Amino acid sequence: MKILLLGGNGQVGWQLRRSLALLGDVTVAAREGEICGDLLQPERVRESIVALKPDVVVNAAAYTAVDRAEDEPGLAFAINGKACEALAAATLETGSWLVNYSSDYVYRGDGERPWVESDPCEPLGVYGKSKLAGDVAVARNPRHLIFRTCWVFDSWGGNFVKSILKAAAQRDELKVVCDQWGAPTRAALIADVTAAALRDVMRTPQDTSRAGIYHLAAAGETHWNEYARFAIHEAAQRGAPMRVTPDKVHAIAAAEYAARAPRPANSRLDTTRLRREFGITLPHWQAGVRAVVGELTQPALWTGAAKEK
Repeated sequence: MKILLLGGNGQVGWQLRRSLALLGDVTVAAREGEICGDLLQPERVRESIVALKPDVVVNAAAYTAVDRAEDEPGLAFAINGKACEALAAATLETGSWLVNYSSDYVYRGDGERPWVESDPCEPLGVYGKSKLAGDVAVARNPRHLIFRTCWVFDSWGGNFVKSILKAAAQRDELKVVCDQWGAPTRAALIADVTAAALRDVMRTPQDTSRAGIYHLAAAGETHWNEYARFAIHEAAQRGAPMRVTPDKVHAIAAAEYAARAPRPANSRLDTTRLRREFGITLPHWQAGVRAVVGELTQPALWTGAAKEK
């Protein structure tokens, strides 16, 4: 199997390098070079796909600056929307499967029931609207898999776990939101599920019966405050020098936290379709956080992370 990976240096992309390598020959597109992965150059990306003729294109590149998107809608839509139009057109031309990653931000984020794939999409801000535009574009290729996920983290790249541990090592107390719910989902899990799903669909690549949108998130649910307290507890258990203890992580409402863009209060995702279609068991969110905290608190890694300013 010939696979083209875009966004190979991001959290999910870095893990995809590992998981997709088990399926075949992986080419990682670059910003410059013969195989272009710069989504701001959609025509060059299209030409690269047509020249390579991969069996699968996996796009892990995206504009993810939720707050900045409110001031840069053109850039957010160019990367998350327009570029996906080029990917869909190119993969239609080559007959390739196209994998893309979406977000819980495409939903309006109210209520308490986990969202299912058929729920109406009513994004609150520019970021969510740009991701929804990408979903619509990708679906123009009948050979597509769209994985909607939430609260992505890993030991690679910037994310909530790394930020909260750094803050807990430097401050005496923290304030973290307690009325936004979701499931912290490790990038490694997203990458492994992607590989498992692709392995199945590529056994009969002409069969598009399992194409479509799938929710992909770790099992269980939590809010940001509990998430922070759990990560800090795990780090302290491993000997990392935490100044903040879990009881010093104070709960606040989202309304007290100044943010440029609105956040969904309910990011719960129902993963029934994914688990049923591909026979996948999803681990609890705590397992992923525990594993990443264990990696981050290794002495060689923690010393550098704690000193970052």
